[in-house]
Amino acid sequence: MKIDNKIKVIISDLDGTLLNQDHKISDYTKSIFKELYDQNYLIIVATGRHHLDAMPIIETLGFPVYLVTSNGARIHSPQKELLFSFDIDSESIKSILSLKIDSEITTVLFKENVWQTNKHSEKLNSFQTKLNYLPELVDFNTVEDFSAIKIFFTHESHSKLLELRDQILVDHSNLFSHAFSLPLCLEFMDKSVDKSIAIAKILEKENLVFQQTISFGDGYNDENMLKSTGKGLLMGNAPDSLKNKLPHLEVIATNYEDGVANYLANKLLDAFISTDK
Repeated sequence: MKIDNKIKVIISDLDGTLLNQDHKISDYTKSIFKELYDQNYLIIVATGRHHLDAMPIIETLGFPVYLVTSNGARIHSPQKELLFSFDIDSESIKSILSLKIDSEITTVLFKENVWQTNKHSEKLNSFQTKLNYLPELVDFNTVEDFSAIKIFFTHESHSKLLELRDQILVDHSNLFSHAFSLPLCLEFMDKSVDKSIAIAKILEKENLVFQQTISFGDGYNDENMLKSTGKGLLMGNAPDSLKNKLPHLEVIATNYEDGVANYLANKLLDAFISTDK
């Protein structure tokens, strides 16, 4: 059954959603999105990734799209023009880093051209298929300017990150919003930054409304986006805790199974789902 023909905008997260297990967009997904673009659907990619990291990925689609990055702290037009930019001030981040954070936790500041970190991480580097956004190993005790697009923490223990989240929120709940983009990645943004807020700016620019949108996501940083759009879809690989929190949303196939492309081919395109991808 086709979905509401009022849909004019397709919004997708990247990691765990549009990207497969190799952190790439499959050829099949590219073909479906190209057909949607040719049929005049507006495409928005909304990710927690930095724009220097995300741009080489979306360029593989072969057509221009709106790009929301760092969970809404940056918006780039289809022509790669910077439309919106927001950084967290240095003192706000310094107040977090002054807490007694477990030394096993990796801390990362998203700067404009580099990401500063207290630990080298091959796992984090592996998410970049093209190393455009370079890490800089630093001792945060010697850093003077902490201003950044966002700050995030990663550790193999989700429970350890939950403890850190609660520790930070004691005195900072009025300054920051936060989300688990992945179970092992805890991110803090300014209160004014969210994917849904950034998408609203794009829709206003294009004279469109949320009722005309469909969105796909798998993480807690997608929650407000999924709730705001006309139709929100959760990936099959989304954490059970998020599925339980949003029980009214339909769950589709996983990112490993080209879940987004298959859904759109079935519901928006007059095309059969290919089993040969």
